[in-house]
Amino acid sequence: MHTRSVPDGIEWQAQHAENNGAPGTARVIRGLLPVLKTEAAVGRRMANWQGLLLEDAMPLRIAGGLHYLLLSGTDKRLEPVYAGLTTDQGAVDELVVGLVETFDHLLLPWLDHPPQTNEAGRSASIMAGLLWLSERIGPRFEMNEIGASAGINTMMERFRFDLGGVAVGPSGSPMHLAPEWRGSPPPDNPVKIEGIRGCDVRPMDLRDPDTVLRLKSYIWPEARERMGRIDRAARLAAERAPELDRMGAAEWVGEVLSEPQVQGVARTVFHSIVWQYIPEPSRERITAAMERVGETATADEPLAWIMLETNRETFAHELRVRYWPGPQDWTLLATAHPHGAWVEWQG
Repeated sequence: MHTRSVPDGIEWQAQHAENNGAPGTARVIRGLLPVLKTEAAVGRRMANWQGLLLEDAMPLRIAGGLHYLLLSGTDKRLEPVYAGLTTDQGAVDELVVGLVETFDHLLLPWLDHPPQTNEAGRSASIMAGLLWLSERIGPRFEMNEIGASAGINTMMERFRFDLGGVAVGPSGSPMHLAPEWRGSPPPDNPVKIEGIRGCDVRPMDLRDPDTVLRLKSYIWPEARERMGRIDRAARLAAERAPELDRMGAAEWVGEVLSEPQVQGVARTVFHSIVWQYIPEPSRERITAAMERVGETATADEPLAWIMLETNRETFAHELRVRYWPGPQDWTLLATAHPHGAWVEWQG
């Protein structure tokens, strides 16, 4: 994937948006192609991108900045594109180039950091993984999320889930998640989250209105329901903020794994659509640490790892689980929509 040229990478990202129900966003991303040929600082930096284009999600960084122009009221020219009223790619190209040239100074910093796509809908897959694990390592879990962003999914013990007819969580929660369920329902087992926290190299504060606007900027505008979920997450954070540490994933996992473990509570590391952004050496450190601690895990002190991550070859977002003591391999439990609209259960 990282060997692709910059134009190929932008086209791949556009197709990815198209495949996931965001045609307007796909046109805006394609509109970045002519930007590469401009003298704008944004165009020059994109054309000479020094990292791994798709692993860095470079096209989505600048797409977030362009959406921010609309959401903040700075410039509303992209509104008809996102609404599906302007569909001619040539017209969109002209718009995007014009916006980049006008707001070059404002858009340039958006290239500094990967998108913070903090999505509550992904927690439906994580919860399904816990239902499956419950009958294997027990119903009590200590949850630790890497790449937690603003910590939306580190509040999942306060969400209400309907997973193929299996109800989990407090019924009065403002965050009600009921993805379209494909295949058989997950096992209806008890799940008790005893504690939940997360880490991020740049955690965001959901109690800050500017942060909420920035998070919304990374959401594809076609996904109106997702916008509403950000607002509901902000309500939950105002009641009790998520517990987040500002730390790199590998260092944090090492610290978490070294802490004393409560008997009968499964220490669980989880993450969703973040693995690609973690540098390869850190991924290797996390894997080695999990496997090392897993070797000494017992029925009284089990260890679990749940990930919902993109298969970069097939576009599929796969829910995979490993646990100790248990089989050595990952178990594929489900594929899911990247933002939680549906889950196809295979477990």
